[in-house]
Amino acid sequence: MTALESIQELEKRMSTSIIGQDQLIERIILVLLADGNMLLEGLPGLAKTRAIKTLAKELDCGLSRIQFTPDLLPSDVTGTEIYQPDAAEKFIFQEGPIFSNLILADEINRSPAKVQSALLEAMEERQVSVAGKTYPMEPLFMVMATQNPVEQEGTYPLPEAQMDRFLMHVVISYPDDDAELAIMRLNRSEHVKSSETEKVRLSPEVIFAARKEIAEVKISESMEKYIVDLISATRFPEKYNETLRSWIDYGASPRGTIGLDRSARAHAWMHGRTAVTPDDIRAVVHDCLRHRLILSYEANADGITADQVLDEILKQVAVVG
Repeated sequence: MTALESIQELEKRMSTSIIGQDQLIERIILVLLADGNMLLEGLPGLAKTRAIKTLAKELDCGLSRIQFTPDLLPSDVTGTEIYQPDAAEKFIFQEGPIFSNLILADEINRSPAKVQSALLEAMEERQVSVAGKTYPMEPLFMVMATQNPVEQEGTYPLPEAQMDRFLMHVVISYPDDDAELAIMRLNRSEHVKSSETEKVRLSPEVIFAARKEIAEVKISESMEKYIVDLISATRFPEKYNETLRSWIDYGASPRGTIGLDRSARAHAWMHGRTAVTPDDIRAVVHDCLRHRLILSYEANADGITADQVLDEILKQVAVVG
């Protein structure tokens, strides 16, 4: 079985456990393949936590769940040095839950910035520094953070620097009525003990093989220019029209450019293409850029969302070549 066939089988198996959230399943696999991190936003009960747990069950890798609360400390995430009076080495580093393959940072906005920043080095550098020593993360590593768009009392907005380190900000909504019925039936069946044998879990080596193939996906000069033009439109919206200029205060950083390139190539590979098309770029642009835009006071006052701004940018920016 090829790497693509294995990933498609993984997506199919996850869809039997997470019903009505096909986009979520595709995005979480895409972010893993693109070696990035994901911020997931949705109302309670929409399978945010279940999604990452299901991925961990299907992959032969570890999962750590960190419940972010106002009293959480940075050392509760990264780990700390423990004094051992009888040991030759007096201080021994006790690893925190961040040292795993898949990290579920549940309700990340419920802890202050000092705790949230404990994730920054791990997310960007794939390492953690404690007491002057650096500890590398696992080769297969992804942070999936969740946040609730309601119940904002007692929460702390994520700093822009941390938001920029998420490859994608995915927003999910309610399933339709048919999916809701299937969810109810699935939940009922899960309470009945099954005699099925345990499924074979996917080896992380398949993910690494897929990443090598994604790196070989071609992207033409015109597609590269299209990505750069989209990013440029977020920074210099006055070049396109006055409306866009009034909506955007600050545009996407170079991480947005890199993220859009990586995500578009991963999207093309997942759909069996060897080269990136404009549709691949358009398919991921909202998830890659919605959290990187800082909208103006006028846009917020008029109820304009980042998605609406990106819709307008897609209308204004044309593919050249």
